[in-house]
Amino acid sequence: MKIAVSGATGMVGTAATKYFTAKGHEIIRIARAEGADPSGAVVMDVKKNMIDGKKFEGVDAVIHLAGANIAGKRWNDDYKSQILLSRVETTRILAGALSKLANPPKVFLCASATGYYGNTDPDSGVTFEEQSPLGRGFLSDVCHQWEAASQPAKEKGIRTVNMRLGAVLSKKGGAIQKMWIPFQLGMGGNLGHGWQMFSWIALEEIPPIMDFLITNDNVMGPVNVTSPQPVTNAEFTKAFGRAIKRPTIFPVPAFGARLLFGEMADAILLEGARVMPKKLLEAGYAFQYPDIDSALAVSLKS
Repeated sequence: MKIAVSGATGMVGTAATKYFTAKGHEIIRIARAEGADPSGAVVMDVKKNMIDGKKFEGVDAVIHLAGANIAGKRWNDDYKSQILLSRVETTRILAGALSKLANPPKVFLCASATGYYGNTDPDSGVTFEEQSPLGRGFLSDVCHQWEAASQPAKEKGIRTVNMRLGAVLSKKGGAIQKMWIPFQLGMGGNLGHGWQMFSWIALEEIPPIMDFLITNDNVMGPVNVTSPQPVTNAEFTKAFGRAIKRPTIFPVPAFGARLLFGEMADAILLEGARVMPKKLLEAGYAFQYPDIDSALAVSLKS
């Protein structure tokens, strides 16, 4: 197949590109005009609202992963705007370009996140599936607008999948990268009370899921890309300590997390949601790394 990928140099994009290239597929990279290396790629100029959509004629699938790192900086109004616009505007431009093609791709995989559902009290027992309602808060609003921006592709008849990604486990980035040094020094522990739910997915699991979504014509709309075994923060902390053979006896109090990370602390660290991949399971996807121990074992090798 010919597969176009945006965000191809990011953590998930790099893994996806490597996976599909190894399977013999041709990758067409989509790069932002202001990016580090747009050469050899289809260039998307967000400021000018432009992309050469004709280069997607005859492409079999488009995977859209571009967006500013949610935890890349301490949140302020400017960075929150960057988080939102880097997702919504790129999706709108790309979906609009695909909608104008004479021979459009059969499938459009567009990243989203489990932040769609918002966070819940860990004692509530609430489980979120794809049909669950939109939550409240900044990340829920981002995900809502992000998914809505893919509408032109849907209206064109392109099978569109909004991949609601959980927290991605990898030494290359995300939570594990930030935890690595303090935990290696034996200074790791729970975040806050540790009861908050942590819905996760191993980086190595994501490309096979993408492959599954591309080849299964009956799967469309929102799809939770998370493990079927979410854990609490305390359970994850213990599992991480076991994996790297370090104690986890130094909890980070809630006020400390808020002092370090501001608003972002509550949104992605001190609160959480139990999210289940109902559509993937019902469609017959068999998880390679369903439990936290197997996922950490592979994630810490990469």
